[in-house]
Amino acid sequence: QVQLVESGGGLVQAGGSLRLSCAASGRTFSSYAMGWFRQGPGKEREFVAAISRSGGVTYHTDSVKGRFTISRDNAKNTVYLQMNSLKPEDTAVYYCAARATVVDQIVPATTRAAFYNYWGQGTQVTVSS
Repeated sequence: QVQLVESGGGLVQAGGSLRLSCAASGRTFSSYAMGWFRQGPGKEREFVAAISRSGGVTYHTDSVKGRFTISRDNAKNTVYLQMNSLKPEDTAVYYCAARATVVDQIVPATTRAAFYNYWGQGTQVTVSS
């Protein structure tokens, strides 16, 4: 029901910034809770940030708090991840994910990969030291 396409990844040196975008096709984007996940080489896919339907509630994992900011523009069917003060350990493939929900809230399940049923193909972020 929705297709997700990430963009904005690339090479950046430590301390730099990138803004990832996730463009969604579909007519009910505002009905979807959205999340960002990342997966480094040999690692499990891990939660990065989530945002409620309206954008009114956000949550970021501890390792990125104060550096990354998730946001969304429902009029543009797009969710963003602004990444500042990037570190080499942020190197990973970043994925956006979506699941329709009836609540405009962040719940514990929203931080788990298994919650989402739509995924983008990912965009590579490489942070050099």
